[in-house]
Amino acid sequence: MLGFLLLAATLSGCATVADRPAGTSSAWLGDNSAKTWQAERSDRGLVLVLPGSWGDTPADNGIIQGLLRSGVDARIELDDWTAGHWTLRPLLIPYNVRALGRNQQQGRRIAEKILAYQTQYPGRPVHLIGYSGGAAVAVLALEALPEHAKVTGAVLLAPSLACTYDLRPALQRTERGIKNFYSPLDIPVLAVLCTAVGTSDGKHIVPAGAVGFLDAPSGAARSPGEPALEQQCYRPSMLARGHAGGHFGWVGKFFVADRVAPLVKSEPQFASLGESEHPAVAGLATEQAAPVRIVDAAANARR
Repeated sequence: MLGFLLLAATLSGCATVADRPAGTSSAWLGDNSAKTWQAERSDRGLVLVLPGSWGDTPADNGIIQGLLRSGVDARIELDDWTAGHWTLRPLLIPYNVRALGRNQQQGRRIAEKILAYQTQYPGRPVHLIGYSGGAAVAVLALEALPEHAKVTGAVLLAPSLACTYDLRPALQRTERGIKNFYSPLDIPVLAVLCTAVGTSDGKHIVPAGAVGFLDAPSGAARSPGEPALEQQCYRPSMLARGHAGGHFGWVGKFFVADRVAPLVKSEPQFASLGESEHPAVAGLATEQAAPVRIVDAAANARR
């Protein structure tokens, strides 16, 4: 474990210097690839899935299986934003997490894809689902959208962004807001590794995928109908869907079908949870943008 952390720290340090390791070529880094399911349903909406920092793996495909299992009636696309041939990706995980410049570029590319879809299919729902490092890229993609463009909503599964990251710009590019799933039991991957090598935004603190995004300052304005950050902490009841609280439980097909798929279906509700599970606890406001709400499902459980 210590040896892996030292190797990860070395690679992540290289990633902060430039968008790609010195002396590498685009062939070494690999090209982005995308897989599509239900392309014939493109006129019914788009669900864009961004995998973790290991790229397109059988584990991440559990998200796709869960969406299909639940009957999501839309085009589903998995966009592999990561760098490197699949044989090298275990070594490139720290780079894919920490290469902020490259990841911002990937965010702009994904934002352009969203705009192209919305031009071809105006008014259709667009949802983003990002897992781990892909959750960070999903946020960067939202930030890259122009002011007039919005997606329907976004789901973040164990995001590798710092718990102090400011989500307000990303929230303002959504209609229904952002749902963040996190787990304090995600110790080896997020609480230890991500804190040691750094989060996707370059901080050496606990990531939001382990403790959630920090609450907004008390007393900030909030009102019904604003884009909301709704946070769901892991709870033991999720074990019934095969999720034991670790990093990979979020992409299990049964968990995704039960807890994630309802968020991207056509119903105008943002969660399958009961109203009592996600009371508003704080809000955010800026002078130049409409305020946003933060909702924390764990807060009610603690009361």
